[in-house]
Amino acid sequence: MTRIVILQGHPTPGGQHYCHALAEAYAQGAAKGGHDVRLISVAELDFPLLRSKSDWENDSPPTAIEQAQQSLAWAEHFVIIYPLWLGGMPALLKGLLEQALRPAFMTGGAGAGVSWKTALKGKSSRIIITMGMPGFAFRWYFGAHSLKSLKRSILSLVGVGPNRHTLIGRIEGMSDAKRKAWLASVADLGRKAR
Repeated sequence: MTRIVILQGHPTPGGQHYCHALAEAYAQGAAKGGHDVRLISVAELDFPLLRSKSDWENDSPPTAIEQAQQSLAWAEHFVIIYPLWLGGMPALLKGLLEQALRPAFMTGGAGAGVSWKTALKGKSSRIIITMGMPGFAFRWYFGAHSLKSLKRSILSLVGVGPNRHTLIGRIEGMSDAKRKAWLASVADLGRKAR
């Protein structure tokens, strides 16, 4: 059994988007595989965006962020699902990561001189990104910069790895059959906790 946290990063609440369906498919697959799952829907959380380095380093996180931090510390595997917006992750998801990955959390409260890889070391991730363009165009022409940034500059920096990914392109024109096939594929990833 693996402890899994799903960060559903679509910033629109209400569950009407494909990212919501993907998160649900992964959660259902994981439950069938005997894994323990917690879902964090970013759009449902109430937190401000950070405005200064001092706020990030010194202020206490809001209650919603403390609860997210507890889930991140509990998990062995993260699933991060988001739509590609303006070439990157939606600001609300980035804001959640900035709030949650504060120095005090990342060092376990040990302070200066302690590795940032303390709190999340040894955990793994699956990143699922939906986009209007074909996935190969995102990788080849745009260099998959949003994915690389999340993998290298955030997850690997804090000790998370391996960091696998799934890119789902041409989402707006996708047939119902293809959507169902992707949901089945993501459910299988959940069953395997990958």
